Amino acid sequence: MKASRIINAPSLANLGFFDFGRGVEELVEGGVPWFHIDVADGHYVPNLFFPIRVVGELKQRYPAIETDVHLMVSDPMSYLPLLQANRADWVSFHVDATNFSRRVLAAIHDMGMKAGVVINPSQPIGVVEPLVRFVDYVVLMTVEPGYAGQRFMADSLHRVSRLAALREECGLDFLISIDGGVDTPNAIECARRGAEVYVTGIYTVFRQQDGIAEACRRFRRTLEAGL
Repeated sequence: MKASRIINAPSLANLGFFDFGRGVEELVEGGVPWFHIDVADGHYVPNLFFPIRVVGELKQRYPAIETDVHLMVSDPMSYLPLLQANRADWVSFHVDATNFSRRVLAAIHDMGMKAGVVINPSQPIGVVEPLVRFVDYVVLMTVEPGYAGQRFMADSLHRVSRLAALREECGLDFLISIDGGVDTPNAIECARRGAEVYVTGIYTVFRQQDGIAEACRRFRRTLEAGL
């Protein structure tokens, strides 16, 4: 895998309210290319975060960093105009949140954003087969969605391989993102199976003894060495 395809996308949901600004600055110092921003409505998952204006504020302050918005909501279409207004770069939604995934994907693209779909652990990989020609990335949840800090589900490695095989069979080049419980050993195993985007959290980037910025640099170095 090329180094350019190792994308660390730290989940900002792991930052505490009072440490948020400084934590984001440390991520930037550590050289992260993406911010992963969860938006949850309290219905699709029993949790609430972030207000969409956070996307716009981050983009205004750090325009070179890609904003990766993960919609954990029951009506993804209704969020798209506001995400466009706040300059979101990448937007993903859960395939079981709508009966009209093709329509949502087309709307995201029409608004100038990159589009992705999300697969939960309880869903077969084949659920996205009708959609893969219309996506820029597929997010494979490696925990049940809704809460930060969960442990990576070991059977996710096989699922990454299945998704990468589907990509190859179709002759496509969409990115594969893994989200949930990502640590360095399982990130290396997922990378070897075809993943490129890593939604990192407390096991890799946050709550590390040497600080956020150095943890980000170390994660990339270790992943490159492991590959």
